[in-house]
Amino acid sequence: MSWSQTVLLVAAGILGGLTGSIAGLASVATYPALLVAGLPPVAANVTNTVALVFNGIGSILGSRPELAGQRQRIVRLLPVALLGGVAGAVLLLSTPAEGFEKVVPLLLGLASLAILAPVRPPPVAAPSSRAQTLRRAAEAVAIGGICIYGGYFGAAAGVLLLALLLRSGASSLAHANATKNVVLGAANLSAAVIFACVAPVHWTAVAVLGLGCLIGSRLGPIVVRHAPHRPMRIAIGLAGLALAVKLGLDAY
Repeated sequence: MSWSQTVLLVAAGILGGLTGSIAGLASVATYPALLVAGLPPVAANVTNTVALVFNGIGSILGSRPELAGQRQRIVRLLPVALLGGVAGAVLLLSTPAEGFEKVVPLLLGLASLAILAPVRPPPVAAPSSRAQTLRRAAEAVAIGGICIYGGYFGAAAGVLLLALLLRSGASSLAHANATKNVVLGAANLSAAVIFACVAPVHWTAVAVLGLGCLIGSRLGPIVVRHAPHRPMRIAIGLAGLALAVKLGLDAY
């Protein structure tokens, strides 16, 4: 790997780590950089997934203040995230990409609109145990689907997950973002383990890109914590819409 490629991947990793820990858009920066560095698409995709493990580490470390008090919810969601990441990795290695490529722009566009829409305050009355069980089951199914996509490719999976968490009781954007970082980090880790065993991972690129991701992702939660929430939500939503348009044009 040349010095210019090394600099490119470190810079892409920092940008990807920053945007990934804020909005789940890491792959938008990191995956194209791997293609520019000369990796073929499948190798770039699996290398990207393994490198983004460092993004998860930095994001979780930076999100520790917002994770306080969320242990019960996260423990409930982690098995779903891990299984979703495994399923996505297996899907990538065994099926063509056309199906996901066509549906993702629609999902991403809807999620971005959900982030842009105002969040209604939760009802005063506590939900019944049956309603709470159904809500948790629906949330788990939706998160499982997002984590399958995250293990499969993952571009903007964080936008989808952030929109869901904001609509399912997160107390603030920062708290939803912290939960997103843990859930997506778990899904990405389980997919990365499979790729590391059976896929053509470029380990030098993983080391270089991962270093940048670790730096950028450590800073992202700090930005979310201190930035005004409304402008941040608008920026994330608009970025997601722009990516949905691009992915739609590429797919169709």
